[in-house]
Amino acid sequence: MKQRDVLISGASVAGPALAFWLARRGFRPVIVERSGQLRGGGYAVDFRGHVHLGVLERMGLLAQIQARQTHLRSLRYVDDGGRPVASMPPVFFAGDVEILRGDLAAVLYQATRDDTEYIFGDSVTGLAQDDDGVHVTFEKAAPRTFGLVIGADGVHSNIRRLAFGPEDRFASDLGLFVSIFTVPEVDGLDRAGLLYGVPGRTAGLFAVGDPGRGIAQFYFTAPGLRWDPRDAAGQQQILAERFAGLGWQVPRLLAEMPAAADFYFDTTSQIRMDTWSAGRVALIGDAGYAAGPGGNGTGNAVVAAYILAGELAADGDHLAAFARYEQRLRGYVEGGQKQAAGGQAFLAPSTWKKIRQRDRFFKILPYLPVSGLIRRAATKTATAITLPDYHPVPS
Repeated sequence: MKQRDVLISGASVAGPALAFWLARRGFRPVIVERSGQLRGGGYAVDFRGHVHLGVLERMGLLAQIQARQTHLRSLRYVDDGGRPVASMPPVFFAGDVEILRGDLAAVLYQATRDDTEYIFGDSVTGLAQDDDGVHVTFEKAAPRTFGLVIGADGVHSNIRRLAFGPEDRFASDLGLFVSIFTVPEVDGLDRAGLLYGVPGRTAGLFAVGDPGRGIAQFYFTAPGLRWDPRDAAGQQQILAERFAGLGWQVPRLLAEMPAAADFYFDTTSQIRMDTWSAGRVALIGDAGYAAGPGGNGTGNAVVAAYILAGELAADGDHLAAFARYEQRLRGYVEGGQKQAAGGQAFLAPSTWKKIRQRDRFFKILPYLPVSGLIRRAATKTATAITLPDYHPVPS
């Protein structure tokens, strides 16, 4: 490749992880991010098993991530009055290392800012390919030409829309809405999480990271619900209406919702595509193969970044590199997608009977001689790949 500049859209996890490896493989990564700054807060994400941790070790970032992990010790289901009815083993929900998504993004930014050009508060408006590269236009910045363009901009990827077509051709709704936001105070809850649910609706409160700060999470089913992704006030009204009249701490969490600076609301979806590349444009992470909650999305994105950069550096043929990248990863990410497809039954059971069955399962689990089986089941899909060795890394 004569043109070694690579534009990456998205500065969350997959984008900076890819930039990290590209810079070490002799490329010049440029990241464009629609937000004006790094996104803080957010939900907790985890890494599971020797494959995820192995990539973080090769990056030299595992110790930093471990130093900022949540150390969530317990997750309990509670009733209207806050009384525990069941608890979940930590390996089920926190993996080997769990960290807030915003904290992870900060670690990756610190590791890449010296050899990656970051453009915040801008986005791509057009892509035109020829033998010289990809000619890119932006909302604000002047047009530029890059050797490759990589979409790492999530489920609602702008790069995917420009290069492959509208989102509805590739998105599969998992049947759940999710909302997450920070709340200022969590009394008496230290490194723990609580979940309260009724049929089709679950509210959660997690105390992780900074003392006195909590994360509220809501999951609910609403077939046929119409909503505007640009209207945060309307989204908050929907959430308030769906959870109106429920007990536990739901009224307090809803009352604090309007003041949250990091309010998030969306459907849970998977992205399924026949191919992840089109000429000089390719997709990584949720942009190309989102799995949804419980599908190892964050850890798998870090693995994908390592592989994509390694394949691109193997020779000068980007088409062959994209093909090898897809061949190595497709079965791996499809395993995560299959795992996440049943998330509704866990996150928002549809009937009281299913809620009682779930609680009964977790009540008896500690008394069963299955601890090894539980760990293997929790990491099976995350470890179902062999990491290639792309040494030596150019200095």
